[in-house]
Amino acid sequence: MLSVVSMIYIGIYLLTLLLASAELTSLSVAALIGAALSTLFGIILGVFTPEEVIGFIDFRVILLLVGVMVTFEVVERSGLFRVIALYAIKYSKGDPRILFFSLCFVSAALSLFLSDVTAILLIAAAAGTIAKIMDYDPVPYFVSAAIMINLGGTSTLIGSTSNMIIGIASGLSFIDFLYYLAPCEITLWILTSFALYLLYKPRLGEKKTPPTYDPWSEIKDRRTVYKAGFVIILFLILFLLYEKWNVGPETIAFLCAVLALIIVDVDAGTVFRQIDWETIFFIGGFLIIIGGLERTGVLSAITRMVLGMAHGSSFSASLLTLWSSALLSVFVSNIAVALTYTPIIGMMKDLNLNMTSLWSSLILGTNLGGAATPVSGAVCVLAIGALKEENVNLSFIDFSKAGVLTTIIQLAFATLYLILRFGV
Repeated sequence: MLSVVSMIYIGIYLLTLLLASAELTSLSVAALIGAALSTLFGIILGVFTPEEVIGFIDFRVILLLVGVMVTFEVVERSGLFRVIALYAIKYSKGDPRILFFSLCFVSAALSLFLSDVTAILLIAAAAGTIAKIMDYDPVPYFVSAAIMINLGGTSTLIGSTSNMIIGIASGLSFIDFLYYLAPCEITLWILTSFALYLLYKPRLGEKKTPPTYDPWSEIKDRRTVYKAGFVIILFLILFLLYEKWNVGPETIAFLCAVLALIIVDVDAGTVFRQIDWETIFFIGGFLIIIGGLERTGVLSAITRMVLGMAHGSSFSASLLTLWSSALLSVFVSNIAVALTYTPIIGMMKDLNLNMTSLWSSLILGTNLGGAATPVSGAVCVLAIGALKEENVNLSFIDFSKAGVLTTIIQLAFATLYLILRFGV
């Protein structure tokens, strides 16, 4: 039986989710309101001291997030990713099928490195230009790009904010992410893009001769692009090797961010202003809320409930984690889902369960549930907004037809993959 204090903290948690999901305020403000209430009640009720509140924030997650954001904001501003995207479109040679699959795979590939928001803005600009030039229906390209961007980055430590949170909590390295999840993600890229192609095939248009254009035409200084390319290559190499030096991924991200600011010719002040500070404050505030839930025994109670439902089975626990986290991510920020689930799964480490399977289930669930509806994630909202700028109004149902279809396909395959990969 939960105590009155525990019920207060459950109420604070639910209030935060309500404020965020109902868009009554921004994500960061909702989390800061919850953090303030958690701190206030914690001190008044003697649950923890003011000094202990700071300890609830895992600054390794914050440093990793800031380091990655700064590094890839610098690279994005160099124009490197736009050049890559436009080359993919150029080589389609006016064939809508090649263009469609190129856009799908480039979208997913970009989201391995860029934030989802940055990736969709970049791809939307490219897709909008091509749709106008070739006189194609923009809907298939914009919706498919949003779904593929949400999927992309599932198998990398830096592919999404939720992955960074889970990676720090689980101790899974950059290589671990690739080793356990890359085969699943690559297969999902293929399955999802083909499902979207079959869905939108009648709307892709006919083959046309595209006009000649140079992907480098808008790049003022190619040396800046080359420097950005060097930073990206070095970044990936260091992330593959950091375990051998007994340092954490947050250290590598921070050092690469500093290096990028030094060698790539961009304005540091502009870069800092473009960082997604809302996400950073959201994570910091939400970690305090989760700390309150943990200190009052709520998370322990949830862990016991999950284990009871799973009957001590790694198979049941993995599937329960996969599907429940995915369904929650349809309605609630997957960052909030990751922050909520990581301490719960962490409490299971001393039990006879396949922890790698559980962490992989959480990674897949928080990533795959984010594009089922137009309001499931920021990338979907931005895709709808980009279509409005093209004077195309896409209804909730029209987007959800593609989103729900691909989400079910992805979760079904992820279920099969967990069974085959981990033998649960």
